[in-house]
Amino acid sequence: MATNFFPDVQKIEYKGPDSTDPLSYRHYNADEVIWGKSMKEWLRFSVCWWHTFVGGGGQDPFGAQTLERPWETPDIAGDPIALAKRRIDVAFELFTKLGVEYYSFHDFDVAPEADTLEESLKNVDLITDYLLEKQKETGVKLLWATQNLFTNPRFMNGGMTNPDLHVFCYAAAQIQKVMDITHKLGGKNQVFWGGREGYQSLLNTDMKLECDHTAAMFKMAIDYKARKGYDIQFLIEPKPREPCKHQYDYDAQTSMAFLHQYGLANDFKLNIEPNHTTLAGHAPEHDIAISSAYGMLGSIDSNTGDPLLGWDTDQFPMNLQDSTSIMQVVIKQGGFERGGLNFDCKVRRESINPIDIFHGHIGAMDCYALGLRKAVEIESRGEMNRMIAERYLSWKKEDLGKKIEDGKASLEECIEYAKQKGEPVPQSGKQELFEIVRNSVLYK
Repeated sequence: MATNFFPDVQKIEYKGPDSTDPLSYRHYNADEVIWGKSMKEWLRFSVCWWHTFVGGGGQDPFGAQTLERPWETPDIAGDPIALAKRRIDVAFELFTKLGVEYYSFHDFDVAPEADTLEESLKNVDLITDYLLEKQKETGVKLLWATQNLFTNPRFMNGGMTNPDLHVFCYAAAQIQKVMDITHKLGGKNQVFWGGREGYQSLLNTDMKLECDHTAAMFKMAIDYKARKGYDIQFLIEPKPREPCKHQYDYDAQTSMAFLHQYGLANDFKLNIEPNHTTLAGHAPEHDIAISSAYGMLGSIDSNTGDPLLGWDTDQFPMNLQDSTSIMQVVIKQGGFERGGLNFDCKVRRESINPIDIFHGHIGAMDCYALGLRKAVEIESRGEMNRMIAERYLSWKKEDLGKKIEDGKASLEECIEYAKQKGEPVPQSGKQELFEIVRNSVLYK
């Protein structure tokens, strides 16, 4: 494998919390066992393809490309297959030097889209053959793949929700092909992100019909997966808006309600991105916590957003409080079964050097590794869990509490209980004490 794209970077090693080397891990020690699992098993880090190797080169609505990518040389500029393979070589050098074991992609991130559907799918087959070679060569594995149903103008009105049957069927072809290549590459998940599955105006939109069509697509995908015998977990990735004004998979609870409404809850889980969660008006860990509580957390697109901006900035996660809260959820559910922490992140437009890609991933991996250590310490102490249990203690002490939870009580019994007890005594929520207890672990 070519290893000359990052000549100044050696394999990133763990050097401990006192290290001042920015090309080292201070907290991520991959094989260190914590709470019965190695750190790499708990964290299952993954690099995303679209922001890291394709993206827009730093281009934004107000300016041209800025990022230096010296491997994209003029001799391959006119050969999309050669460019795709070059990017694969670069990617697997990055993966192996970071020590990351997983990656993710959209179909037309890794392969060039052609003039016809047949040619485009042929390109996907050709490029995934090369990906498979690299996986065998390095041991790096596919975390998940997904279909891009939002970039090409054909999808301007959606893919699964498009009012044109022809576009819907085109989307079906991509979904089927991604399922095939996910199986081919040994991936265990397929993500459905509905970037344009929503609307810009209700004036021209039949919401119920569009949701019905989405469910119909999902059911056909379930049927195809079963007939082929593929071992793939389907994941929905919620997002409230952008590029649409409203997207049907608004947040975790909206997505779970959709799945239950259409009888799909046993066939899907969720891939949660914290930046999407904050766009929906929640704390970064909210959708992760609620989906895990209902057994629906499949994977996490670990990134963060800027609270002062109203769009999806996809920044590398560097906030210890957020990573600790998220890892508390992950360890409480026993880790990831198939998913992981996929860095759906991009370097800033002003971070133009190739080495900035390493700095972003190293910093984020260390942030989550330290978050894991802090989360384990909080859970090991048990103080916060005891405080939470104490808040709800009346439900355990009183026989009526269990009867209500078991669905065996009546309104009349509740009313009689209230009369017997008189006026309730206000109980403090002790939020500030909870914050002190958390901070005593975070900032020591």
